Amino acid sequence: MKFFVFAALIAVTVAESAERYVPTSSYPAYEKPSYEYVPTAAYPAYPSYDKPSYEKSSYEYVPAADYPAYPSYDKPSYEKPSYDKPSYDYAPQPYSFGYAVKDEASYNDYSHSETSDGNVVTGSYSVALPDGRTQIVTYKADKYGYTADVKYIGEAKYPEYKPSYAPAYSTPSYPSTYAEPTY
Repeated sequence: MKFFVFAALIAVTVAESAERYVPTSSYPAYEKPSYEYVPTAAYPAYPSYDKPSYEKSSYEYVPAADYPAYPSYDKPSYEKPSYDKPSYDYAPQPYSFGYAVKDEASYNDYSHSETSDGNVVTGSYSVALPDGRTQIVTYKADKYGYTADVKYIGEAKYPEYKPSYAPAYSTPSYPSTYAEPTY
């Protein structure tokens, strides 16, 4: 109960002081600054110039009569060359080839062999992969398309990663025995 009475007294006091407060403007009236140039001794008046007037010029191209005319040439006529259709209707010839490379210094190890009877081409090639496996591809090509069988021999081996940087400082070396100083 005492709290409500105290709050009412404070509210009445604040209301009376608010009625007595009459805001007045103590600030001067704001005047817009003028940006007109006023000549001074240091900066005299600018000279005045009349705006130039330009006449519209007309540029018409009038060809001179003394220009030489382009010479006229007759278009040359060329005969279309006649090519006879070449007769390359040879029957397919059987062939066979093969090669192999094994250079341990450069890690090159590959081979290729192919045979054809004139209608069907069969062959195979092998390549040593960097992961330690060997890839062998056996293929057949005929009038129905290209068919390949891919096999891998061996198991892929990946070496453990070791950073290639060296520490920037060397490990300090301490003497194995420490001699007591003599006083």
